[in-house]
Amino acid sequence: MLIVDTCVWADYFREPKSVHAQRFDDLLEAEEIVLGDLILTEILQGLREGRQLRLVEAALTAFRVVVLCGPELAPRAAANFRALRRQGITIRGTIDVIIATWCMENNVALLHNDRDFDVMERVLGLPVWK
Repeated sequence: MLIVDTCVWADYFREPKSVHAQRFDDLLEAEEIVLGDLILTEILQGLREGRQLRLVEAALTAFRVVVLCGPELAPRAAANFRALRRQGITIRGTIDVIIATWCMENNVALLHNDRDFDVMERVLGLPVWK
């Protein structure tokens, strides 16, 4: 199982020849890819109304959507954020910490193109797709 971060989805839709988009394209047939609810939100909020939005929404229905945060995971995500801050590391987005925590708690690799996840891999042990 694999989860794909918003930045890779954006590349996939806008720059399909990019390295991460190509890697994602290769994995579509080989791996079970799940879509996080917060990632789905980020993807859709980045689109304008109209044909493109309808096409992307239709394409995304092919993926199982998982809930990334809830009453059990939220305190763990906050603890991970604090652990990083104690080391002088500030993650730019709360959603990224939630995604990373979900991946760690569920032992699911993340395909990404974001330096914040590189830090969480190194410091917290985030499983990433190599």
